[in-house]
Amino acid sequence: MNSREALIALTLVPAIGPATIRRLLEALGAPERVFEVSPASLKPLMSRTGTDEAVGQIAEAKKGEALRGELSLIERHGVRVITLLDPDYPELLKQIANPPPVLYVKGALLEEDSVALAMVGTRRASPYGLTAARGLAQGLARCGITVVSGLAEGIDRASHEGALEAGGRTIAVLGHGLSTVYPTAHEELAGKISRQGALVSEFPMKVWPDRGNFPRRNRVIYGLSLGVVVVEAPMKSGALITAREALEQDRELFAVPGPISSERSRGTHQLLKEGAKLVEEVPDILEELKPALSSRVARWRAAESPRGGVSPSGLSPEEISLFEAIPAGGGTGVEDLAQVTALPPSRILPLLTGLELKGLIRQLPGQGYGRLS
Repeated sequence: MNSREALIALTLVPAIGPATIRRLLEALGAPERVFEVSPASLKPLMSRTGTDEAVGQIAEAKKGEALRGELSLIERHGVRVITLLDPDYPELLKQIANPPPVLYVKGALLEEDSVALAMVGTRRASPYGLTAARGLAQGLARCGITVVSGLAEGIDRASHEGALEAGGRTIAVLGHGLSTVYPTAHEELAGKISRQGALVSEFPMKVWPDRGNFPRRNRVIYGLSLGVVVVEAPMKSGALITAREALEQDRELFAVPGPISSERSRGTHQLLKEGAKLVEEVPDILEELKPALSSRVARWRAAESPRGGVSPSGLSPEEISLFEAIPAGGGTGVEDLAQVTALPPSRILPLLTGLELKGLIRQLPGQGYGRLS
């Protein structure tokens, strides 16, 4: 059993979770060592409850039957496994407490997904909330930002769909194994996401969507993201818990205000009272995250191109129009660009930020913009 197989086998042991696996790795150095040492050596590394059960389950996993079944399912469903030991494990996710030892991925996680924002909210969203989520996701996607959510009804679905409609990338983090899709009504949407982003889970292939899985799922949603945008959330909601946990893990927190009479907006308004950034449009988010976004994009663009830049290929018609209106010498402001392109200033601002993040233009002193050579 190699290191990758050993980590997968450990995730199949019901009595242990990410925290215990981390302790085992820290103590023994390599995951395969867990299956090589004696039960007496393992017991001090376990939690105080369920120790004998966990040690017994590890001994059973050592036989390899469950692992062989899991590897067969992984191959059958076209799933890729990324472990904490792999260089392409998402860097942001490593930074949270107890990151998943194993990620199951259907689709592709790309370097550009390090520039990602989570969007969460209630399953019972209002038409206002659905419209807001879809519009914000579209705007973020047009700026090259990956939208991360949980494939649930309501705000999650609207966020994924908005990103897909804009031609951007989106990641759905699931609270169950990738051999199924829940809710089943979202199978078609899940297929689109896997082709234009990724379905991601830390749970073994056959794990069913049990209610207790979703708090674990939520930490992966914010773990993959620079920040969390809460669109609609009642006072007692998983989205509100996710938002506060994300803040504890040094993620930026944003909230969309709603009608003061709406119970669905009570939670988002409470977050605003506690200091979350108020969001009415995409530039509100981009302005707050601009330093972090710029540095991350610069790194992956530099790795992508020997010159450290990109060509204007792959841009939307609006982006091309705006890019061509900006002279190489620079100094062109938003009002001038609005006259040349006939685009409203409110639309130009997020487009400019997107072009800047893509390494095509830069903001100059005096609020003007110029092309990068």
